[in-house]
Amino acid sequence: MSERYDVKITLKSQLKKCPAGHKVGDEFVVGRYTPGGLCMGDFASMLPYITTLRFGGSFPWEKNPDVGTFCCPDPKVVNVFRIERLSPAREIEDSAGNK
Repeated sequence: MSERYDVKITLKSQLKKCPAGHKVGDEFVVGRYTPGGLCMGDFASMLPYITTLRFGGSFPWEKNPDVGTFCCPDPKVVNVFRIERLSPAREIEDSAGNK
Protein backbone atom coordinates (compact mmCIF):
# COMPACT_ATOMS: atom_id res chain seq x y z
CA MET A 1 0.00 0.00 0.00
CA SER A 2 1.26 3.49 -0.73
CA GLU A 3 2.20 5.80 2.11
CA ARG A 4 -0.66 7.79 3.61
CA TYR A 5 -0.41 11.33 4.92
CA ASP A 6 -2.56 13.40 7.24
CA VAL A 7 -3.98 16.58 5.69
CA LYS A 8 -4.57 19.85 7.53
CA ILE A 9 -7.42 22.11 6.40
CA THR A 10 -7.26 25.80 7.35
CA LEU A 11 -9.93 28.40 6.63
CA LYS A 12 -7.97 31.31 5.13
CA SER A 13 -10.74 33.78 4.17
CA GLN A 14 -14.48 34.17 3.69
CA LEU A 15 -16.73 36.66 1.93
CA LYS A 16 -19.58 36.57 4.49
CA LYS A 17 -20.39 34.92 7.81
CA CYS A 18 -20.65 31.17 7.38
CA PRO A 19 -23.98 29.61 8.41
CA ALA A 20 -22.05 26.56 9.66
CA GLY A 21 -20.13 28.82 12.05
CA HIS A 22 -16.73 28.44 10.41
CA LYS A 23 -14.35 31.33 11.12
CA VAL A 24 -11.07 32.38 9.52
CA GLY A 25 -8.28 30.47 11.23
CA ASP A 26 -10.33 27.32 11.92
CA GLU A 27 -8.25 24.18 11.42
CA PHE A 28 -9.19 20.55 10.89
CA VAL A 29 -7.00 17.48 10.40
CA VAL A 30 -8.04 14.59 8.18
CA GLY A 31 -6.39 11.27 8.76
CA ARG A 32 -8.11 7.95 8.70
CA TYR A 33 -11.35 9.55 9.92
CA THR A 34 -13.34 12.65 8.98
CA PRO A 35 -12.68 15.76 11.05
CA GLY A 36 -15.32 16.75 13.59
CA GLY A 37 -16.93 20.14 13.10
CA LEU A 38 -16.30 20.61 9.37
CA CYS A 39 -19.60 21.04 7.53
CA MET A 40 -20.59 18.31 5.09
CA GLY A 41 -20.70 20.67 2.08
CA ASP A 42 -17.11 21.76 2.61
CA PHE A 43 -15.90 18.24 3.34
CA ALA A 44 -17.68 16.72 0.35
CA SER A 45 -16.37 19.37 -2.05
CA MET A 46 -12.76 18.95 -0.85
CA LEU A 47 -12.71 15.16 -0.44
CA PRO A 48 -11.20 14.42 -3.89
CA TYR A 49 -8.41 16.94 -3.24
CA ILE A 50 -7.84 15.72 0.32
CA THR A 51 -7.55 12.17 -1.00
CA THR A 52 -5.05 13.28 -3.63
CA LEU A 53 -2.75 14.80 -0.99
CA ARG A 54 -3.30 11.90 1.44
CA PHE A 55 -1.89 9.42 -1.06
CA GLY A 56 1.06 11.46 -2.31
CA GLY A 57 -0.44 13.31 -5.29
CA SER A 58 -0.18 17.00 -6.05
CA PHE A 59 -1.84 19.70 -8.15
CA PRO A 60 0.02 21.01 -11.22
CA TRP A 61 -1.36 24.53 -10.76
CA GLU A 62 0.11 24.90 -7.25
CA LYS A 63 3.72 25.95 -6.73
CA ASN A 64 4.03 23.82 -3.58
CA PRO A 65 3.28 20.11 -4.20
CA ASP A 66 2.07 19.70 -0.60
CA VAL A 67 -0.63 22.40 -0.77
CA GLY A 68 -3.96 23.13 -2.43
CA THR A 69 -6.40 26.06 -2.20
CA PHE A 70 -10.13 25.42 -2.61
CA CYS A 71 -13.49 27.09 -1.96
CA CYS A 72 -16.65 25.84 -0.33
CA PRO A 73 -19.66 25.30 -2.60
CA ASP A 74 -21.75 28.13 -1.04
CA PRO A 75 -21.43 31.09 -3.46
CA LYS A 76 -22.72 33.56 -0.86
CA VAL A 77 -20.12 32.69 1.78
CA VAL A 78 -17.07 31.67 -0.30
CA ASN A 79 -14.96 30.05 2.42
CA VAL A 80 -11.43 29.69 1.02
CA PHE A 81 -9.52 26.75 2.46
CA ARG A 82 -5.86 25.81 2.29
CA ILE A 83 -5.24 22.09 2.49
CA GLU A 84 -1.75 20.82 3.16
CA ARG A 85 -0.08 17.46 3.41
CA LEU A 86 1.48 16.72 6.79
CA SER A 87 3.94 14.04 7.83
CA PRO A 88 3.03 10.43 7.06
CA ALA A 89 -0.01 9.21 9.00
CA ARG A 90 0.54 6.83 11.88
CA GLU A 91 -1.13 3.44 11.72
CA ILE A 92 -3.89 3.38 14.33
CA GLU A 93 -5.61 0.20 15.40
CA ASP A 94 -9.35 0.29 15.91
CA SER A 95 -11.08 -1.58 18.75
CA ALA A 96 -11.15 -4.77 16.63
CA GLY A 97 -7.36 -4.67 16.15
CA ASN A 98 -7.55 -3.58 12.48
CA LYS A 99 -5.07 -1.09 11.10
